[in-house]
Amino acid sequence: MTGTRVIGHLRSIGRTKGAVHVEDVFETDTADLWSALTEPERLARWVAEVDGDLRVGGTVTTTFVSGWEGSGRIDVCDPPHRLLVTMEPGTDDETAIEAVLSAAGDGTRLVVEERGIPLDGIAAHGAGWQAHVEDLASYLAGGGSEWSARWAALAPDYEKLAADLG
Repeated sequence: MTGTRVIGHLRSIGRTKGAVHVEDVFETDTADLWSALTEPERLARWVAEVDGDLRVGGTVTTTFVSGWEGSGRIDVCDPPHRLLVTMEPGTDDETAIEAVLSAAGDGTRLVVEERGIPLDGIAAHGAGWQAHVEDLASYLAGGGSEWSARWAALAPDYEKLAADLG
């Protein structure tokens, strides 16, 4: 590892797919963090532009800061604790992104997990999700996005984690 603080881990799901799990605690209450995760105008400031039918069962289009674009389906929305979205539903590229919030002292713990990622791309997703979560912290503190630079800095650490999956 390069000495960078790594807040995520990777795991295999079967022989060809895996999951990225990123977790951090934010100095804000659950309601504010939930709002940052579910309100399109706030999401656009740190992770993605989202448009569409914003209700359970609804379909949305997304354009992530990383440049990835695609569709998603909202499967679970349990305010202010759990959100589950299936990305590219019904395709070979289908993944599930889940966000779970819980109280953590005076702050809120956020766990983001994306499941179903092809193992050959899992390191990039790991670095990407950590950079997104760091951008969320920056946004909540009044700062801006450093996604590209952070992704590049984190990539070697996540490549090592991916290699350790065996």
